This record gives sequence, C-alpha cells and structure tokens, in this order.
Amino acid sequence: MPTTQDYSALKKLNEEQLPVAKHKLHDWTHFAGLYAAEHVAATEFVIGATFVALGAKTMDIILGLLIGNILAVLSWTFITSPIAVDTRLSLYTYLNKIAGDSMTILYNWANVIIFSVISAAMITVSATAVRFAFDIPAQLNWYPTNMWFVVIVFCVGLVVVSIALYGFNAVSEFSGICAPWLFVMFTSGAMVLLPVLSLDVLGTTLPSGWNELISLGDKSIWTGINSAGEPGIGLLEVIGFAWAANTITHFGLIDMALLRFAKKKSYGLATSTGMMFGHFVAWIAAGIMGAGAAVIIGKTIVELDPGDVAFYALGWSGFVIVIVAGWTTAITNLYRAGLAAQAIFHRHSRKKTTIIVGLITIAIACFPFVFSQILPLLTYAGLLVVPVGAIVFAEHQIFPKIGYTRYWSAYRNLTFSTPAIVSWGLGLVFGFGLNAFNVMSFFYLFIPTWIFTIIIYTVLAGKFGAKNKYPEEKEKERLRNEKIISYQEEKSLTETKPVKDTTLLTKILKVVSLIALIITLILAGIVLFSSANENIYIENRETFYYYAFICTVVYFVTAYAALLRGKSKNIS
Repeated sequence: MPTTQDYSALKKLNEEQLPVAKHKLHDWTHFAGLYAAEHVAATEFVIGATFVALGAKTMDIILGLLIGNILAVLSWTFITSPIAVDTRLSLYTYLNKIAGDSMTILYNWANVIIFSVISAAMITVSATAVRFAFDIPAQLNWYPTNMWFVVIVFCVGLVVVSIALYGFNAVSEFSGICAPWLFVMFTSGAMVLLPVLSLDVLGTTLPSGWNELISLGDKSIWTGINSAGEPGIGLLEVIGFAWAANTITHFGLIDMALLRFAKKKSYGLATSTGMMFGHFVAWIAAGIMGAGAAVIIGKTIVELDPGDVAFYALGWSGFVIVIVAGWTTAITNLYRAGLAAQAIFHRHSRKKTTIIVGLITIAIACFPFVFSQILPLLTYAGLLVVPVGAIVFAEHQIFPKIGYTRYWSAYRNLTFSTPAIVSWGLGLVFGFGLNAFNVMSFFYLFIPTWIFTIIIYTVLAGKFGAKNKYPEEKEKERLRNEKIISYQEEKSLTETKPVKDTTLLTKILKVVSLIALIITLILAGIVLFSSANENIYIENRETFYYYAFICTVVYFVTAYAALLRGKSKNIS
C-alpha cells in the first residue's frame, strides 16, 4: 500500500504530466462534439475555395472527399486512439519517456510554433468577419494596413486565450455548444446560395435531378480547370488531400492530447463527426457558398475572404459563423500549443504557458499572410511531425511484438536518444527529398515517410539497447504506475462528482435550442425548394437572413443557459 511519502513526489508533478485519472475520462459524445466543432471551422471557407482553384471536378470532389475522410477516421481509430488510451499521456509527455529531454524539447518547440501559427490564422479569419461588419477594408498585404483591424484581432484573440486557459473541459464544452449550430449553418448556407448558381447556369432556381446537379457543379464550381486555366487535380489528389489534411494529428499522434481522455479506444471513430460533417459536407458547402457569393459580387471565388462568403450566404449569421468557426479551431490548437510549451517549461503551469503563447499568437494573427498561407503550413507541418509519430508507434506497438523493450531509453536514463534524433532527421530528409524530386503526389508523402522512419528507428534502437531486457527497471515502472493509480483514486474521493441536470427548465432550454436549429434548416429548405423564380428567391433569402439570425441568438442563449445550469449543479 503506497504511503504518504510515496505520494509526495507525485504531488510535485503537474497533473498534465501524469496519466489521465480514471474518474476524469469522457464518453464518446464529448469527442463527437469536440471534433465536429474543430473541423467545421473557418478553414473550411478557405479549403472550399482551394478545391475550386485547384481545378477538381464535381464527382472527384464527392468521391474523393468521402474516401479520404474515411481513411482519416480510420487513422485516428487504429493509430492514435490505441496509444492514447493505453498510456493516458499526451504525446509531449510520452515522447519524453522514449526519446529523452533533448528530442522532446526540440519537438515541443516545433509544436508550439506550428499550433501557434494555426491558431493565429484562425483568429485572423474570425477577424475578417468583424472587419466586414465595421466596413474596415480587406487586408491583402502580408502586414496589417489598418489599426482597427489590429484592435479587432486583439479582441477576438483574447476570447480564444480565455477559453483555452481552462483546459480540456472548457474546450469540450465550448465545442459541444458550437458544433450543432456550425453544421446547420454550413448546410443552410449551401442551400441558400445554390439557387444563385442554378439561375446563372441553368436559368432555373433548382436543378431538375442528380445529373443536372452534377452538371451545375462542373460548369460553375468544380470545373476541372484550375486558376491558371489548365487541367486540375483528379480523384487521387482529392483523396490524398482529405487524408493528409490532418496527418499532424493522427499519423503525427498530436491528438493523443485529446484522446487520452477517451474511455475506449473505439472512440477514435468519434472523429467522423469532424471528417464527415466538417471535411466532407462543409468543404462541399463552402465551395457552393463561395461560388454563389462570387456570382452575386461579380468576382472570382479566390478573390473573396471568408467574411464576404459568409455574409452573402447567411446574412448577419454569417459574421457569427466565421467568428465562432475560427474560435473553435483556434482554441483547440492553442490548448495543444499550451501543452507543448508546458512540457518545455515544466516548472510553470499550463495556464501560464498558454497565456504567454496566446499573446504571441495574437501578435502573429495581426499579419494576414498567416491566413493566406494556412494550407501549405498544414501540409508541411504534417510531414514535419509524421516521423515522430512513427517513432512513437514503433516503440509502443511494434517493439513488444518483436521482443524489444518499450521505454528502454528511460530505463537507461538517457537524456539524448541517438536513434530517435537520427530517425527523425533521416525521416525528414527522406520525405522532403521525395518532394524535391517530385517522386509522387505531395499529399501521399506521409505514408512512405512514416514507414521509412519506423524501419530506421527499429533498426537503430535495437543497436542502442532496445533488444536488452530490463527486469528491475520494469518492476520499478510497474510499482510507480500502481502508486499513480492509488494516488489518483484517493484524490478522486475528495473531488465533487458531476451531477446530471434533469430539471424541467434545463430540458425546456435544450428543446428550444434544438427547435431554433430546426427552424433554420426549414427556412433554408424553403429558399432552396420553394423559390419558383428569381424574385421569390430573393424574397425568401432575405426572410432567411432575418429569422436565421434570430434563431442564432436564441440558440446560443438557450444552449449556454442550459450549460450554465448544468455546471451550477456541480459546484460544491
């Protein structure tokens, strides 16, 4: 039985450095909401326009996004989730056990930079909606040209930092409220602007069937011709794009930070809410909205920013969706950046590191070039961290199966893991080398890079001590894990257990918020299916703008009130 003295060392550790306690695990609904909100985001407006600029065809978009996003869900389910649930550690902490301080510090610095820039880009996107509302000119240079834009970025950024400070639960709660509304609004926006395209191409407000709908897409949205006037990307490229878009989080294992809270490994399937709704429905919807807004304004889709597109698709609700969609992604990534920073400066709390990283992120967000370069950033960031994910996968999943010792580097008290550092470096040379020589499509480079790094690390680790047995060290590790479990169980006895709010008022609030979403979809459906001619369409569209905004206000007020009432039940 562990003693008080045994617990003293554990109490000195930050909670983020320990495995997640059993009583703090979440069910699948938390992750469904979290991923839905993160991936139905402001970037979808950008990526929707990108597929148009890359010259994809309509059927390639539909099939490619479906296949690619299913592959992404399976990657989270069979690669990320099992390791996260087995260890209950974030990647930042787990990597330290297998690669030592030197590589961990380098890797965490890389992640602080990557996630700070991603968060900054999302804050900038949110600011485009606010600047549109206040008639501030679009920021087309790499630097800000209007001081009020900087003020808006600062205000938007403060909200992101404030929510990220409160950790996983706050991120999950905020995402849980936003996710249903975001999905409804992206779907509604496409329904509202599809008649504009149909009128422009077909002369009627609604395509007569599937074939005419595909023809409409080929003629006005995904034409198969890129922005340079040449044949665009095909089915394989669309599949690769969808699969590779989140390699940083699944093959790269960054989402161990989130999925370590999952009760079961199968909860990796909950990422399907983000992939199917966000990266499938929302990307397609964003393409339709962008093309429709371009027809109304008289510009090409690549000349519009998210604020323009959202306003013409959703009216004043469009401002809200760009702000909220930017927040949800920025908050999650700032939370990850704060974790990485805390792993570097482990003597400081995650809140303190998140504040510092958050302020730097806000400063970066003032420069619009970050937003305009988000897609290259995501792709290169994925290739940068995939070798590290391969190293962790090899150590955790492959080593026990081939008789190697997991955590051998920690058992030898190494602070510098030569196999890990060399494997990461060679993996980067291999991956970016394939890209330099144009051996294959850039979107698929993560696969051979991942396999190559696994092989190199396994061979090198075997030469440096992974083949050896460490019985005494293994026993110490087992005893330490038992102490951690006992410590967390004892600590849980003093913590207030959550109480579910089943009061009538809370139920009414939830029902009202649901009705607000249903009404919004019905209004969008009326615009799409009940607009016999252009005049009726414009009238229906204006009605949608007005009442959809009222529904938006009602939804957030009632949903947030229900959340607060539920939280009040858990205040001791």
